[in-house]
Amino acid sequence: MARLGAPLMLASAAAYLLASPAFVAPPRSSGLPEIDVRVAAATAAGLAPLSLEQPAGAYDSVVAMLQSWLVGGTVLTVIFAAAIVAAAANPLTKRRQEV
Repeated sequence: MARLGAPLMLASAAAYLLASPAFVAPPRSSGLPEIDVRVAAATAAGLAPLSLEQPAGAYDSVVAMLQSWLVGGTVLTVIFAAAIVAAAANPLTKRRQEV
C-alpha cells in the first residue's frame, strides 16, 4: 500500500502544479496611481541642481562655439583671399614678365 501512495502523491502534486494559473493578474487599484513620497523626494533631490543653473547654458556654449568657428573661418578666408590677390598682383613678378 505504501508503494501505491507515492505515485499517487506524485501525480496529485503534478496535477496541482500544472492546474495552477500561469499568470497572476495584478491587484485591482482605484484607478489613480499611488504617489510614493520617497520617489517624489528622490526626484526633487535629483532635479534640484537644475533649478540653480538652467540647462540652456549648454545650448548657449554650443552656439558660442559655432559662432567662433564661423568668425575664425571667415577671418582665415579673408587672409587667404588677400594672399592670393597679393600673389597675383605682385609688382616684381609683373616686372620680370615685361623684361
